[in-house]
Amino acid sequence: MIELILYTLLTTHITILCVTIYLHRSQAHRSVLLHYTVAHVMRFWLWLTTGMVTREWVAVHRRHHQKTDEPGDPHSPRQFGIWRVLFAGAWLYRNSCQDKKMIDKLSHGTPNDWIEKNLYRRYPLLGIFLLLIIDYALFGWMGIVCWLVQMAWIPFWAAGVVNGLGHWWGYRNGNSGDTSTNIFPWGIVIGGEELHNNHHLDPASAKFSRQWWEFDAGWVCIKILEFLNLAVIKYKT
Repeated sequence: MIELILYTLLTTHITILCVTIYLHRSQAHRSVLLHYTVAHVMRFWLWLTTGMVTREWVAVHRRHHQKTDEPGDPHSPRQFGIWRVLFAGAWLYRNSCQDKKMIDKLSHGTPNDWIEKNLYRRYPLLGIFLLLIIDYALFGWMGIVCWLVQMAWIPFWAAGVVNGLGHWWGYRNGNSGDTSTNIFPWGIVIGGEELHNNHHLDPASAKFSRQWWEFDAGWVCIKILEFLNLAVIKYKT
């Protein structure tokens, strides 16, 4: 049981870090340039654990910054209500992905290589079913419970908590021109995405923490990758 819990926590946290470093800071905002190998490992991991398509995630997030808290924001609690975003954020995300013109317009710069077009984008659900097989092979029937937690992790924490509570409750370090808040000063559980107001104050920054007492786990990982010559920080506040 301990092994199962540790495995679940480890895999879900890796997924969170891949979302914040690869999808958010590297792909959507171009604030950090990742080595090709690192970027592809993260892209594969997200296909395996979430089934999300890079170009769709990037386009939806860029639209969020264009229309923050206004009509057209894909997941604003000011538009849809806090409870709907908190518990149905993944549905709002999938609904936004149906806007193909928006996806095409706002996904510029995202991967468009052979494996993206013929595997990740063409069979987005294949990865999560492969993960189900892996979890079952490792832990039997309890592996299915682990898989369900893995499937709920990003929809709840990223699509729900960050997009919902991050525009509803928390503290602010500055006026970003919208309702974004910092949910918690120590960005560990969601990889630094807890510092949402900080991000909206300067979306192009690879670093989300601003005060000495704030902690951004994603930024720590980026600095480690930079030390290993696996990442180049393009801009930080």
